[in-house]
Amino acid sequence: MDNQLEIELNPTEILKKEFKSKMRGYDPEEVDGYLDLVIKDYQTYQENIDRLTADNTRLFNKVEELNRQLSASDSVKEVKPQQASAATNYDILKRLSNLERHVFGAKLSDQNGAAQTRVQNHSQFD
Repeated sequence: MDNQLEIELNPTEILKKEFKSKMRGYDPEEVDGYLDLVIKDYQTYQENIDRLTADNTRLFNKVEELNRQLSASDSVKEVKPQQASAATNYDILKRLSNLERHVFGAKLSDQNGAAQTRVQNHSQFD
């Protein structure tokens, strides 16, 4: 399969190629004109290959850079949920503390009020 991708000729080889002349052979000027067209095509192909190779390298490097950024972004995203979770837990604990203070504080006030009433009632009888 790799053999199909190998280029066997280059513009210089085509230019330097000489053909034997035979009686009733091809017109040398016509052959040279045709080979000039082939050389131009090969040069165009080589320019396209060079451009595509440069594009491929540039895009490969861009993919690597984006993968590095994505990895860094993923690690930051892993830290952020932990921080958000810690903040959420702190808020929950704070609200729970306020509720406990409100509920148990009211009960303590009621108990203190009842105790004071008993003390007052008890001192009236003395």
